[in-house]
Amino acid sequence: MNIINAALATIHPGKHLSKPVLTAVVGLVFGLVATPMLAQGVYRIVGPDGRITYSDQPPPALVNPRPIDSVTAKTVSNANSQLPFVLRQVASRYPVKLYTSTGCAPCDSGRNLLNTRGIPYVEKTINTQQDAEELKRFSGATSLPFLTIGAQQIKGYSETEWTQFIDAAGYPKQSILPNTYQRPAATPLVTIAPSEPAAAVLDNAPRQRTTEPVVPVTPPTENPSGIRF
Repeated sequence: MNIINAALATIHPGKHLSKPVLTAVVGLVFGLVATPMLAQGVYRIVGPDGRITYSDQPPPALVNPRPIDSVTAKTVSNANSQLPFVLRQVASRYPVKLYTSTGCAPCDSGRNLLNTRGIPYVEKTINTQQDAEELKRFSGATSLPFLTIGAQQIKGYSETEWTQFIDAAGYPKQSILPNTYQRPAATPLVTIAPSEPAAAVLDNAPRQRTTEPVVPVTPPTENPSGIRF
């Protein structure tokens, strides 16, 4: 107050403002000062340990600051963004992908194991000839279920074997998925684009199956040794 009175006194020597007028002047001054501060924006800062903080000051360049307004709804709804930091790190190094088919009991057992352990995974369904051909192309077989953990490939379902691989990858022993986690919906392995009308007319003849049928297999009871990731 004394500073402001002194400044005003230099403009009107010998005069002092009354308390109500002085209060109004002070409010105006602070309002003018606060306006540019609010205009600076707030930054969302993600630290090396995954902790999120907020500040009105830009962090160092290596932290990659982002204004709050730039965080889109798509990023917030992304499945991986819902994972705890530790689980997110493992899933990024050794992502899990499950290949299943309708009416496959071993596939259901494998899916239940992953869900119980709280493993984030992507599920691909094998229900068409194109799906089976693509599965055989990169796996060498058409047996289901088929599981990949990073670069590891596991054919057929064995609870003990799957558990060994999951543990070796470093996934938590018990589920730590948050209650808000939304697992991605299963999608076909091959997405078939709509045919042109002319091509559809010429393709009325029944197709001959060129690949062996997709059938569940029973893996050996003994598990592989020397698992490496």
